[in-house]
Amino acid sequence: MSRYTQLSLEERCSIARLHEAGQSIRQIAAALDRQPSTIARELKRNSGNTIGYRPAYAQAQTSARRWSGSRLERDDGLRDTVLDRLGAGWSPEQIAGRLAHDEGRKVISHETIYRFVYAQLKRTNDTKWRLYLPRAKIKRGWRTKGGWPRTSGKCSIHNRPAYIDARQTPGHWEADCMLFRTPGPGILVAHERHSRITFAFAQPNLKADPIADSLAQMLEPFAPELRQSITFDNGTEFSRHQRIASQVGVQTYFCDPRAPWQKGSIENAIGRLRRALPRKTDLATLPAKRLNAIIANYNNTPRKCLGFRTPAEIFNPLHFKCESTPGSSPG
Repeated sequence: MSRYTQLSLEERCSIARLHEAGQSIRQIAAALDRQPSTIARELKRNSGNTIGYRPAYAQAQTSARRWSGSRLERDDGLRDTVLDRLGAGWSPEQIAGRLAHDEGRKVISHETIYRFVYAQLKRTNDTKWRLYLPRAKIKRGWRTKGGWPRTSGKCSIHNRPAYIDARQTPGHWEADCMLFRTPGPGILVAHERHSRITFAFAQPNLKADPIADSLAQMLEPFAPELRQSITFDNGTEFSRHQRIASQVGVQTYFCDPRAPWQKGSIENAIGRLRRALPRKTDLATLPAKRLNAIIANYNNTPRKCLGFRTPAEIFNPLHFKCESTPGSSPG
């Protein structure tokens, strides 16, 4: 059996001539050595309502139906919207989810966006396209990171109640520090597990005392319901955890040695912030206003885990509610 090939323009000219001459579909098919179904389908699909069957029109209709690039290559408006939001730091999944939320229907999938960006990387050989992605990686995949053992005598993350793990109750935080190429200064990051709200503070150094003071000053203004626990890794900058616990009344937990991934919420948050704050960032020249804008952008970006609402939309009502109502213990 011969392999099927598309009708050529010459064949379409013959079909038009024979059809106008009154030949039947089977007669046209025999003349062109084609299946009658092929001729019938061609006349049905590529005939105009007013002009009938014309070879040039039929050829144009067929070309228009053929795939001519990905969805984002064909739809200029959608592509501009996606690229603008990628440029603002949104992930493909956040973009796809928010578009579906706004339109009330599925507009595009996150996989289509990923494939478009990686196709541009390959086609143009321009590595700047990777900067449109949250982790700015040339190739897709996950990297793992380790840790190091520290002193014992801390409450293990394995003793953390199940309702904290399930994110059922607000007020449970994770903290970590972002390091940069220049040794010494860093950024202290605190992340609330329920709402995913994130705060960040530039630190001249990562010594334990100023880190403890900064965390206590951040948590103290919140109602007790919003400062119940905080989880750390085993970095020495968190060795004054007991001071934080006594000042603001929080329970502290620690990951296993060499397992910072156990506090996955903040690891994910820092991974997202790295796009705007890569390791080469010079904190000495980073204005506080710029850091605040980066964090505000993060907190106002929709998240799939929040039903494509933003962390700010979740946390702010909790904060104002706790300010105006008596506190209660988690259930």
